[in-house]
This record gives sequence, C-alpha cells and structure tokens, in this order.
Amino acid sequence: MELFDFLDVKIIDIVDIILVAALLYYIYKLVKGTVAINIFIGIVVVYLLWKLTVALQMKMVSGIVGGFMNIGLIALIIVFQQEIRKFLLMIGSTNFTGKRRFIKHFKFLKQDPLGTETDVDAIIAACEKMASTKTGAIIVIERNNSLDFVKYTGDKMNIEITQPIIESIFYKNSPLHDGAAIIVENSIVATRVILPVSNERNIPSRFGLRHRAAVGISEKTDALVLVVSEETGQISYIKNGEFVLYRDLNELGSMIKKALV
Repeated sequence: MELFDFLDVKIIDIVDIILVAALLYYIYKLVKGTVAINIFIGIVVVYLLWKLTVALQMKMVSGIVGGFMNIGLIALIIVFQQEIRKFLLMIGSTNFTGKRRFIKHFKFLKQDPLGTETDVDAIIAACEKMASTKTGAIIVIERNNSLDFVKYTGDKMNIEITQPIIESIFYKNSPLHDGAAIIVENSIVATRVILPVSNERNIPSRFGLRHRAAVGISEKTDALVLVVSEETGQISYIKNGEFVLYRDLNELGSMIKKALV
C-alpha cells in the first residue's frame, strides 16, 4: 500500500469530484445538439491541456494557455449567452411546480383527488384535428421553469384542458387564435401569448415565425412546445431548442408524457 500513500483522498474530495461531474453533465445537456457543443468540447480539451502543463511544470506553455483561459472568459460569456441564461433559469427557478411531480413518486402520499396531470391525449387529439384542417397552432407546456415572464403578454385564462377547447382557441375566426397557448398542469392559463423568437441560423427556411417562436421559448426554458403548421398541417415537437422526431402520434404522446413525469 506504500505505493498509494501519496493519495490522500478525503470525503470532501469525493464530493468535489461528484459536483464537478454533475456540473459538466448538465452543461453538456444544455449545449448538446447545438453549435455550442463543439466550443464546449474545445474548452474542456484546452482546460485539460492547461492542467497537464501545470502538473508537468511546463511554465511557459502553462502560462500561455492560462492567460488564454483567463482572457477568454469574457468571450465565453458572449458565445454561451443563451446557454448561460437557460442554465441559470434551471438552477434559480423559484416556481416549484416540479416538486408536485417529485411527490408523485411516493405512492403513499396522496395528492388532491381532482388530479392535476396534463391531459396529453386531449392535446394530441386536438393537434391531429387541427392538422387535418391546416389550422395553425402553438401550444407551450410548462415544466419546471416558470413561464410567468411570457404569460403577461397574452390574455389570462384558467380553463381545464379538453380537445374542443383547444380547437376553439385556435379556430381561424377566433379572437384568441393569434399567438401561443400556455398550459400549466391540466389548465390553459394564457392565450394570445407572444413568445421570444430564436435567432438560430440553422433553422430551415421553410419554418416561419411560429416555429422560430417555439424554438425560442424552448431555448430559454425547459418547456415542451407543439406547433401545427398552417401551410402543411405538420405537427412539430420542440424540446430544448431542437425539433424532436417521432414515428406517429402515439409515440409523440408517449414522449410528452415521459418528459412531464
């Protein structure tokens, strides 16, 4: 055992390693599938190179790389502006709607008898009907991050989710059809909501402002977004700023239910 006597590992060191690993994992999840993932990997490689040169006491190389890391901090804040915002929203979210979903895992703790689970089947059925008539729609489902900062831009509602209600909101002659509908648990809490539009250049040109708005809100929060195209009738599912592919509506419903658990 004398060979490993220099390894003085304490409990706090193990906790430190776990916390760093968790932090890197969540950062990777935020930038996965975006252009920023390549920058993130590059930063990790440069940082590891820096630590290696310091450990080998290569003072000139470590000084150059260390200077680059220090000066590059401001540039990184600019490059990762959207990701940093989303990360801080995830860490500092003050609406603990997620704790209700956490409690669901404990079967012996009963929630209110009315139940607050989102009626995903009604949402999917409404989207299918609107797709058949090429009725444009954008539905945002809140998860852990609060959507209060966009709710106020529309009309406040408090309506239980049903297929006819969703269809009537987005009916072409309805005064509520223009804008997004916000869903919290099993209620439509706002309509005609104006969403932030994404500036990502890699979104195909065939998608208009409705899809860009869907990508925009899913970049800034962990919300799930469904978009029905007015031109093609196609139903798009957007999560974490990305278009999620699915085989059929049954699979789409299962994916949304799993994401809401």
